Amino acid sequence: MIKADFHVHSNFSTDSKTLLENVVQKGISIGLKYLCITDHHDIDFPQSFDIFHTDKAFQLDFDSYFKSIRELQLKYSSKIDLLCGIELGIQPHLASKALEITNKYSFDFVLASSHLVDGIDPYNKEYYLGRTEDEAYSSYFKYIYENVKVFDDFDVYAHLDYPVRYGPSRNIHYSYRKYADEFDAIFDILKEKGKGIELNTAGIRKGLGYCHPQNDVLMRYKELGGEIITIGSDAHTAFDVAGDFDFAKILLENLGFKYYTIFKNRKAEFIKL
Repeated sequence: MIKADFHVHSNFSTDSKTLLENVVQKGISIGLKYLCITDHHDIDFPQSFDIFHTDKAFQLDFDSYFKSIRELQLKYSSKIDLLCGIELGIQPHLASKALEITNKYSFDFVLASSHLVDGIDPYNKEYYLGRTEDEAYSSYFKYIYENVKVFDDFDVYAHLDYPVRYGPSRNIHYSYRKYADEFDAIFDILKEKGKGIELNTAGIRKGLGYCHPQNDVLMRYKELGGEIITIGSDAHTAFDVAGDFDFAKILLENLGFKYYTIFKNRKAEFIKL
């Protein structure tokens, strides 16, 4: 069993109502050794009162967040290695603001992600208006490349093919081959900067039939020398913590990976599969 979930959310994220302690207790109950909380912070996320009923959507309360995690670290220190991470939404023009956050706070793990392209989340139908699905996906992948060019202070990039969850035909016409140039450019710069990617099992839960990124994308990452790979459920409820990790283990082994990665104090450690 993979014993480290490095992408988990709690009620410190706008899109979760699950108490942080419930998430930790679930990790303990299923035998996890490591659990890294990675609640959302998206700088300048467009506020949507009708969806989230708040004017602070995806704005992490850092002081309360760290205080709560430290309390639970002490409470459950003999049962699980609880780590403090962040899923930090990146946009090219906000790289300096993102750096201010990673410099100010002592995270164990910084999981970079792209939820916005030109201020619009691919979760929203608006993102696909006026362009083909192929153009929408390609724009997203190119945006990731622009992000990793200008921002260095992260460890792993999250759910590389996030838009296929929400596109008009989702993943029916999607493949690595169609976006090979974009993915190869991303992998080249990640390798150059010593960064990794995640295997995000939420793709199974959301009906795609595979994890994020798609299997051929993972294979190409391996072919190009990618070694750093964390495993994350992207859970927003306690029930989904470490979801489909058995599938993830088999997939990684079949692709030739020997290890997965955890982070403590921003330093990578490799765990044998």
